[in-house]
Amino acid sequence: MRRLLPIGIAVGALLFAAGASAALLRFDNLVLTADGGFTPRTLPRRAFVPIDFRGRADLRAIDRGIPLAVQRIVLDFDRDGRLGIAGLPACDPSLLVEATPAEARARCRNAIVGRGRVGALIARAAGAPLEASSPLTIFNGPRQQGHPTAILHARTTVPAIQTFVITVPIEQRRGEFRYRVTIDVPPIAAGRGALTHIDAKVGRRYRFRGIKRSYISARCSDNVLRTHGRLVFADATIVDGTLDKGCTFR
Repeated sequence: MRRLLPIGIAVGALLFAAGASAALLRFDNLVLTADGGFTPRTLPRRAFVPIDFRGRADLRAIDRGIPLAVQRIVLDFDRDGRLGIAGLPACDPSLLVEATPAEARARCRNAIVGRGRVGALIARAAGAPLEASSPLTIFNGPRQQGHPTAILHARTTVPAIQTFVITVPIEQRRGEFRYRVTIDVPPIAAGRGALTHIDAKVGRRYRFRGIKRSYISARCSDNVLRTHGRLVFADATIVDGTLDKGCTFR
């Protein structure tokens, strides 16, 4: 049976939206905590200006075992946010296969739009679970069916080497939300592991045709930036919610 767990403003940071303090959610054997933010918080009412985004989330099992595995993350972003990729180099995902984090960043350094770290917990036949972690790099990717993409790269070495190269479609939409980002989380250690940590800073300034540009820009047309998110877990539990986050305009 699929369970749908709605989340309100109090835990909206779980959806990687901007927040001043960490949010916490407990259900069954799982605890999720997260926080995030963007700068600057004071924005024009009509014009879009560059911003940087930071987000962090941690998952743990109350019984200290392997937490429930996240299989999909879907994020919808307010129409007051905008993505800019004109003239920004794109990274070919094939260049990242079997690359170390340092090699990946060197091969596609001009396409980097974000950096962070990911962690996982992996079960083993005997003894406590193993901890695995890796630097996370986010690259601007090639267009897919007309839509922009981001490429996520990470590489773990525990209990064996596993390289993750995830193509993330960024679908432009009509209506309340401008973009939808869908991240399909691949199995970790052949299904014996689960994501326990992710943090990232996203933002990139660059020049194209003599004009200063930004990967992410925003405005504050109505004093609210809205984010909707959905986490889908391995047992079909869904954590779903919308956050209205205030901004000020100048």
